[in-house]
Amino acid sequence: MSTATALEVEGLSKTFGGSRALRDVGFSVRAGEIHGLVGENGSGKSTLIKLLCGFHSPDSPVPLRVGMVETELPLRAGEAARLGLAFVHQDLGLVPQVSVLENLLIDEIAADLSWRLSWSDQRRRANRMLSDFGLQYDLDQPIGRLRTTDRALVAIARAAARIRSAAIDAGEGGVLVLDEPTVYLPEHDRARLFEMMHSVAAAGVGLIFVSHDVDEVLANTDRITVLRDGRAVGTLTSAESTHEQVVGLILGRELAARVGAAAPPIEPTRSAYEIVGLVGGGARDIALSLQRGAITGLTGLPGAGFDDIPYLLFGANRASGGTLKIDGEEHDLTSMTPARALQLGMALIPADRQGAGAVGSLPVVDNLTLQVLGRYRRGPFLPRARMLRAAEEIAEAYDVRPRDPRMTYSSLSGGNQQKVLLAKWLLTEPQLLLLHEPTQGVDIGARAEIFTVLQRAARDTGCAIVIASSDHEQLAAVCHEVAIVRAGRVTERLRGADVTQERITEGCYSISDDEASAS
Repeated sequence: MSTATALEVEGLSKTFGGSRALRDVGFSVRAGEIHGLVGENGSGKSTLIKLLCGFHSPDSPVPLRVGMVETELPLRAGEAARLGLAFVHQDLGLVPQVSVLENLLIDEIAADLSWRLSWSDQRRRANRMLSDFGLQYDLDQPIGRLRTTDRALVAIARAAARIRSAAIDAGEGGVLVLDEPTVYLPEHDRARLFEMMHSVAAAGVGLIFVSHDVDEVLANTDRITVLRDGRAVGTLTSAESTHEQVVGLILGRELAARVGAAAPPIEPTRSAYEIVGLVGGGARDIALSLQRGAITGLTGLPGAGFDDIPYLLFGANRASGGTLKIDGEEHDLTSMTPARALQLGMALIPADRQGAGAVGSLPVVDNLTLQVLGRYRRGPFLPRARMLRAAEEIAEAYDVRPRDPRMTYSSLSGGNQQKVLLAKWLLTEPQLLLLHEPTQGVDIGARAEIFTVLQRAARDTGCAIVIASSDHEQLAAVCHEVAIVRAGRVTERLRGADVTQERITEGCYSISDDEASAS
């Protein structure tokens, strides 16, 4: 690894509204170095990357050095690529329907203004881009047909080629940013990606490797920078650091003082719902029992599979295995559909409120009453005035602001949109309420109101509530128990005094006895 600098930035700050996402962050990467970037959700990792690629602008201009070139942030459109900065995001930035060849050379093809394009030359270039990393694919097949691992390798090969073709003054330089590239990769395929990362670094390129998996960061990086609450709290030499040291920096000693009290414990009762052998998405073998009147949190690191569970239970995504026992009666989850789930007393509030949870262009009154229209029907007619009066009463009860139910759903703030969805589904009197990231994009005041509604529903109606979320602080504030999911399985359940933000985060990052013995 060279001592030359591939990237250096100092004093980087970013504010969104009244929230400071980054606070005076300094960050540097050496040429030929793989530099890990870790931290909890909301620590500032994504903001830092979006500032480097020019998607966001910092609060004030700051100097930026890439190789021997000195410039400043914010970058102009296209400037990141000209400097030799390339990015591979979680979605990989590929077009599934077009060929491997077109995905590899999409920028060059789009920029070619000649009347005729030499496809033979393009094929030679594409094959050379792949062969540099020992890769070989059918260039004519749609890239969507490749395995996830192979698509990730193609995206990295493309990014590395872009760095090589950039006008970099120094012999060394250029930076490849990999944002959670292993999240959706099977464990046995990750080795190929890590080999490719080291091959890119050996060519003098600096890499920024973002991951929640502390062990894979330690094993595959030279240094690690930890972000916490928008600050860079330390940079460690990977070979001289331990799992515990990195997690300690991620968590911070002051964390425990910020944790709110968990929901009051409930009296243990016979489980009303038993999930057995649930398989689908990232879930490999989920076994979980749920009690009436209890709020159960589901969490884990990205890709662990916890966030697939609500959709599989509701039939929104098809499970490939598993059963759901309701008061002892078994229901096959592989044939579960949303219509059947509704009949069984389930309700789902997805993370995508506007896209999947409501009809944004319709008024609040229609979204509120959609699931219970039968209550307002008069023969073949739906009395609009009666529906509006009912919607006004519901909006008052759930503190939806503004109160006017004739407003379109999309015009409401995130918190008020979520209140509408909660009211809509609680009107159906569900026995099992499933939520995914219920306070995503919700301000702190509305968040507290949402928690109050959920706790009241569990207490007063006996509804079993499941919240899948990556926000550990919020889970600690509202849940009676929290199930930690690792590699598609429930590995730990926290109850009572153990339901704290610190214990939840530790559970996500900890290594189970089985994993320790396997390694």
